[in-house]
Amino acid sequence: MESMNGPSKRVCIRVENGAVCTTGGRWDELNPEILASIFLRIVPPDLMVRLVVLVCRNWMETVSGPSCWTEIDLEDWCRKCCIAKRPHLIDPVVRKVVRQSRSTVQRLSTYRLGISGFSSAASRGRCLKTLQIPMCEVTDQVVEKHVRFLANLTFLDISYCLKITEKGLKAFGTQCKSLTHFRRNMPLWELPTSVEASDVNDQEALIIAETMKGLQRLDFAFNRLSDTGIEAILTQCKALTHLEIQGCWNVELKGDLEVRCKKLVDFRSPWIDEHEDNLVDSSDNEDESDDESIYSESPSSSDLD
Repeated sequence: MESMNGPSKRVCIRVENGAVCTTGGRWDELNPEILASIFLRIVPPDLMVRLVVLVCRNWMETVSGPSCWTEIDLEDWCRKCCIAKRPHLIDPVVRKVVRQSRSTVQRLSTYRLGISGFSSAASRGRCLKTLQIPMCEVTDQVVEKHVRFLANLTFLDISYCLKITEKGLKAFGTQCKSLTHFRRNMPLWELPTSVEASDVNDQEALIIAETMKGLQRLDFAFNRLSDTGIEAILTQCKALTHLEIQGCWNVELKGDLEVRCKKLVDFRSPWIDEHEDNLVDSSDNEDESDDESIYSESPSSSDLD
């Protein structure tokens, strides 16, 4: 290819004996498997379907195949849609990219996923090992209907999913026996002046202890469990090494519970001291200013179509 400054140099990337080498060649003639590997490492999924497919036929065919969709991280794009007040775009896009994976997707990360998006992902999720769907609109009934396809999950994040209750949680625990990391952080609730019986709810903790005995890590911040739930989790989940229960104000860690918790590799206690509060507030302010600049460009209705 000639340019105004003379012939341009074309570079090709190839893998030999585990090393990445560069030689003269054409990017549009790269092996599809190598292209897919490069795209997975450096191109966000939203750009993959909006821009990469327009470069040339070879790139379009590569992106249209399943090799580019073993790991799908759409969380940032989903958040941009919500900020732009266009959450209706999320489910159609998730359905599209999951279809393109041809049931080979191993990781799916979204935000505010709806019922149709979850149903599509789950029905094609036999290879899924990581599923992160915070703030989703999925209900217990939907979980019970599709969870049988998610038996290979090792990491599940259903933080802030208020429509998933003990019933849905039990379905996940019963069907997903390979789980080693479970995240179920909940919205911040005000520190009570005194603990009433109605403020305590150990049901989810007891379900986790009963059905997720292989857990190695549990993120359970701002839940309403008490020492009863902690006791059950520590007793039943014998492989547990990481436990986060920050903001679980009902937990008192009486008896030997505190000693047992502190023997874990990583333990985040219920109480956040004033120094950490200040750090969190400062970090939130920085994040908000960053978000305003990052998401100043709203996704259009044609994005990812």
